[in-house]
Amino acid sequence: MLTKTKAVVLRTLKYGDSQVIADMLTQTHGRLSFIQRIPKTARAGVRKQLLQPLSVLDLVFDYRQNANLLRIKEASMAYPLSSIPLDAYKLSIAMFVAEFTHFATRSEQDNAPLFQYITNSIMWLDACRGAFSNFHIVYMMHLTRFVGFYPNLDNCTANAYFDLRSGCFTAGQPSHNDFLKPDEASRIATLMRMRYETMHLFSFSRNERNRCVELILKYYRLHVPDFPELKSTGVLQELFV
Repeated sequence: MLTKTKAVVLRTLKYGDSQVIADMLTQTHGRLSFIQRIPKTARAGVRKQLLQPLSVLDLVFDYRQNANLLRIKEASMAYPLSSIPLDAYKLSIAMFVAEFTHFATRSEQDNAPLFQYITNSIMWLDACRGAFSNFHIVYMMHLTRFVGFYPNLDNCTANAYFDLRSGCFTAGQPSHNDFLKPDEASRIATLMRMRYETMHLFSFSRNERNRCVELILKYYRLHVPDFPELKSTGVLQELFV
């Protein structure tokens, strides 16, 4: 059945000499994978440039419910990116966000609010002309709202621990090792207050920012099955002062 939808490209892998497998988050069907022949000329077919990570596409494809790999019939850029491909800092963040989102949404079905959050975030980063060094932190923290383990800020006090398994603050130290002590737990509420529009007001050193990323990724690993170490984290850790 021919289906029209918007889709975000999350990962593209070469398959043979002339094909790629592209993992995407679609607006209508959640996560889907496509196998696509890439033409050697730009005259016809789906151009390779359309399948770059975080590209937002208008897609027409042949939907088959039980198929592991689907075929694209038509594809065009829904929101052409103007600055991300040309800005080394933005591009590095985008590559991290794409890899992170690929694993964080691996089991997602139809989830329109999640799709809207991701596409709005991509467009915000592309349009941003100011400071964006905290973008990925805000993105990861607020994505938890859409994938089911948003931190519960009830009982957040200066002396509370944060239980990474339950996503809740506790008065005493949990009986397992997956928790944050009060000095770091208190940062959770700060991170949740951050928005793209206000994140420039929150000052972090490179080490503090990298520690936040480390802890957020640990939180995801506890809640998303088989969430791996990310290859793009090393590059991200060297960005910004």
